[in-house]
Amino acid sequence: MSDVTPLDKVGEFGLIRRIQETVHLQQPSTILGIGDDAAILSPPAGQEVVISTDLLVEGVHFDLTFCPLKHLGYKAVAVNVSDVAAMNALPTQIVVALSVPSRFSVEAVEELYEGIRLACEAYNVDLVGGDTTGSRSGLTIGITALGLAETGKAVRRSGAGPNDLLCVTGDLGGAYLGLQVLEREKQAWQADPETQPELGKYPYVLQRQLRPEARMDVVHELRDLGVVPTSMIDISDGLASEVLHLCAASGTGARVFTENLPIANPTLEVAEEFNLDPIMCMLNGGEDYELLFTVPLSAHDKIKNHPDITIIGHMVDKNEGANLITKAGQPIPLRAQGFNHF
Repeated sequence: MSDVTPLDKVGEFGLIRRIQETVHLQQPSTILGIGDDAAILSPPAGQEVVISTDLLVEGVHFDLTFCPLKHLGYKAVAVNVSDVAAMNALPTQIVVALSVPSRFSVEAVEELYEGIRLACEAYNVDLVGGDTTGSRSGLTIGITALGLAETGKAVRRSGAGPNDLLCVTGDLGGAYLGLQVLEREKQAWQADPETQPELGKYPYVLQRQLRPEARMDVVHELRDLGVVPTSMIDISDGLASEVLHLCAASGTGARVFTENLPIANPTLEVAEEFNLDPIMCMLNGGEDYELLFTVPLSAHDKIKNHPDITIIGHMVDKNEGANLITKAGQPIPLRAQGFNHF
């Protein structure tokens, strides 16, 4: 890269001013954004504030060998908005904390913030503050997202009951298989730096890994349909793990039917190429950031024809446990085998 500006040339406050110049506030609940010691927000009457924080750490959550900074910035916002969506709330503001190694240039940080800005625009949220500091190791991005829900209407993990339908948005396994493609091409490049990565055949799974979308569209559509989930969670660590979270919080069991699990054709093709079981990829891959939720049986007619919602099973009494039901009708206990930080 030519004409790059070292971070120490502009300093922390110079960097903040450059970032501030790109920020445009959209939310009526934002009274004061970047530039003071703290932001000032004013939630409307009858609304509760929901808050969620996620950390993305270089070498743990992302690899800059193959993760473009603009995509990383967008993804960092999307995964936080996804947590707000999982509470059936509408995102309103974010705060960004950044720990940046000295090897980064001002332009690199601006590229990261361009992705953050695009996500803020897409999800109608305001960037209202944060912090920047140096790092003696890798890049770390910490984002706190705030959202609003009508008082008493935020959806928790703990509201499901036996016979509730278990639903998922979109399709599963794509992000995991996108990561497999990227890791394979990285290994080929490390073995021979003259090798050009072969990524052209994999646009769908790469998009699922590098730039996932929070499913705010479905949150809005459920509201339009008059459907209020009884419990909800986003799929970050794999479907099996999230089903077990809902069961534990709600005091229920679950039956998940393999033949109902949604997978896109491009994802299925990559699973076959890597000789991986598609069911395993859907259950344990993670990072799809789809929504897993339950609704009462009475909502069946309202959602059964929704093009982006699949009924994958139903909740049962706790003593029945959480099981995957094969096409032959055999129950297999669900196990959480997704990513574990510790």
